[in-house]
Amino acid sequence: MHDLPPGAPTPWAPAPAGIITVYRGATLFDGTGSAPRPGTTIVTDGAVLHTVTGDGDPLPPIAADADRIDLDGRFVVPGLIDTHQHLATPPNRPMAEAVLRRLVYGGVTAVRDMADDLRHISDLARAALIGEVPGPDIRYAALMAGPSFFSDPRTRSVCQGAEPGAIPWMQAITPDTDLPIAVALARGTHAAAIKMYADLDADTVAAITAEAHRQNMLVWAHATVFPAAPGDVVAAGADSLSHATLLAFEDPTEPLGLYKAKPPVAYGRFAADTNPRLAALFAEMRRRGTVLDATACMSTIDELKSDTAESAARARRKAELAATVTAQAHRAGVDLCTGTDHETDPGAPFPALFDELAFRVERCGISTADVLRSATLIGARAAGTEAVMGTVAPGKLANFTVLNESPLQDIRNLRSITLTVKRGHRYDRAEFEEGRQ
Repeated sequence: MHDLPPGAPTPWAPAPAGIITVYRGATLFDGTGSAPRPGTTIVTDGAVLHTVTGDGDPLPPIAADADRIDLDGRFVVPGLIDTHQHLATPPNRPMAEAVLRRLVYGGVTAVRDMADDLRHISDLARAALIGEVPGPDIRYAALMAGPSFFSDPRTRSVCQGAEPGAIPWMQAITPDTDLPIAVALARGTHAAAIKMYADLDADTVAAITAEAHRQNMLVWAHATVFPAAPGDVVAAGADSLSHATLLAFEDPTEPLGLYKAKPPVAYGRFAADTNPRLAALFAEMRRRGTVLDATACMSTIDELKSDTAESAARARRKAELAATVTAQAHRAGVDLCTGTDHETDPGAPFPALFDELAFRVERCGISTADVLRSATLIGARAAGTEAVMGTVAPGKLANFTVLNESPLQDIRNLRSITLTVKRGHRYDRAEFEEGRQ
């Protein structure tokens, strides 16, 4: 018999099976596209949703002696999903844990980490999953790019002690690369996906995508991989494309070369919101089910940080491009998820995801219901977790957010959050506010 020392405490562990909780009196936006349902009861069994029914309907037998929480008509939405985070560039454990804590207390129950130091990320994912630290579930990607990309200083910051391009989570791909081995190495990091970043041609993008899918990995790609254009990435079968502004290179001013030698963007080509090349691209994305991770509000952050009038004007043009392209994609029926690719300042009370959702409504003209669906069901689809999250439905994880005010009336009512439930564990917003004082 082996006597193991105790592991680290897990005060934020998922609720164990058999712990039944009844939440009554919810106004439920379930994420499926249905209209909000007042007078709804949600029954959880440990980390799983057991029953969703009307307040006047009989409860299941398991709920006979369960704890009951009266929501008094408060608005309930599925747990939010940020589909573009970087939690370890460079690794900083205290900062990452602070971001994760703010995310989960802000209603975010899952994130995609889009390539970082996976030694760090894999342990954060483990710690958040079992409840050593408060935070959302983390799905993450291992990065592949052409050799010329690995002079980027960010790659060295996530490969400390090793050589960028020569390790499983940051691989340089050449014509001599054994792709089955390369993908297997990436998969061995427990990554859910390959992220294709830069300096790969169309044939290589297609070959990586095919091998990743053969090994049951997703492919999350930059919208332009340089020299591979957006149309090449979509044709290859990538599951999602990141950054709406990179879609402008479907109609470039010059032939595409390497990532660090991007041609200038002709903003005027997209001002009318009816660019024909983008229209054809969006039709193909819709046909294939390719998800767009627009990261639309990033340029507004760049504008605030600009130190010259010229850089501020450039950021404004980029934000306008992001809004125009994202709106066109939505009208074309492309599935949009909601990633941020940045975070608000450490002292800010809410995560950057709230700003991204507001941008979609206020600058892109997308309805609040569609934006919430993007941040829940479509986020789960992009992460490859639609079977267990993204909607409030029996059999899925008990992941949902409770708000005092309806976000359908004003998307900024997300800031009225009072409670997050993640895998059945309750995160009371008041606890977070007390910790900030």
